[in-house]
Amino acid sequence: MVTDYPGPLVSIEWLEANIKRSDVKVIEVDYDPATAYFVGHIPGALLIDWKRDLNKYPERDIIDPVGFEKLMARLGVENGDHVILYGDYNNWFAAFTYWVFKMYGHQRLSLLDGGRSKWIALGKPMSRPASKEPPRADRESSYRVVTVDSRYRVFFLDVLRRLHNPNTVLVDVRSPEEYRGDITAPPEYPEEQAQRGGHIPGALNIPWKQAVRDDGTFKSPEELRSLYETKGVTPDKEVIMYCRIGERASHTWFVLKELLGYPNVAVYDGSWSEWGNMVRAPVKRGDEP
Repeated sequence: MVTDYPGPLVSIEWLEANIKRSDVKVIEVDYDPATAYFVGHIPGALLIDWKRDLNKYPERDIIDPVGFEKLMARLGVENGDHVILYGDYNNWFAAFTYWVFKMYGHQRLSLLDGGRSKWIALGKPMSRPASKEPPRADRESSYRVVTVDSRYRVFFLDVLRRLHNPNTVLVDVRSPEEYRGDITAPPEYPEEQAQRGGHIPGALNIPWKQAVRDDGTFKSPEELRSLYETKGVTPDKEVIMYCRIGERASHTWFVLKELLGYPNVAVYDGSWSEWGNMVRAPVKRGDEP
C-alpha cells in the first residue's frame, strides 16, 4: 500500500493523477442521488446516500460504529485506504461525511476541492450506472472502528451550558435570512421547518459560503484566517458551529479544523431544526448576536 498522504484537501488534478491507485477510494455523497450520482458521477466512484446510509432510524442520530463498519464493508473500504469524498450541494454532505469518518478514526481522508460541480464545470468524464441500485464493492472489507473521537460533536445541553462562556464562540453558518429569522429553512428544504425563526443568542453569523470562491473551491488559508479571526473566531477559543441539520456546519468545521488547524472545534448537528423546536430554548431575532 502506498503510504503518502497529501492532506485533507485534494485538487481535481491530484485525483486524476491518482484515481487508479488501489488504495484510493472515491466516494460521492449525495442528499439526493437520483439527481446527482445516478445522472452521472466520477468514473469508479462509490455512493453514500446521506439520508439512507449515514442516518440511524427511527431516532434522529448518525449511524453508530457498528453501522459505520457495515457501510464500509459494503463499499469495500479498508482501514488504511485513502478515501476521497465529494458530492452535491456544494460538498455540504461530503463534508458532513468527512466529519463522521473523522469521529470514527479514519486517518487517510480528503475532500475534493470544488466537488461535483467543479468536476462537471471542467468537462471531466462522467459515468452513468446501468441501474439505480446502490453500488457494492466486488469484495466486502473487514473494516473496524478502532476509536471514536467524541470531541468533534456537541449536543443541545452542551450548547445551552456554554451560552455565556467567554471561552466559547458559537458560529451560525446559515444565510443571513435564516439567522435574522426571516425564514426558518432554506427554500430547497421546505419540509424541514423549525417552529421558531432566529438564532442562538450570542452566535456570530458567518455564512459557510464566505469560505469558498465562486467555483466552490476553498479560499486560501490567509483569506480564511482573516475571515474568522477578524470576527473573533480565534484558535484559542472553543468553537461550536451549527446550521440547520449540521451539513453546512460540517463544511465550516472542515475549514477551521482541517485547513486552519484550530484545536477545539465541534459541530452541533442538532442545529436549528432542534433548537428552533425546543420548548424554552432561548432565541434571538435580528442581525445582532
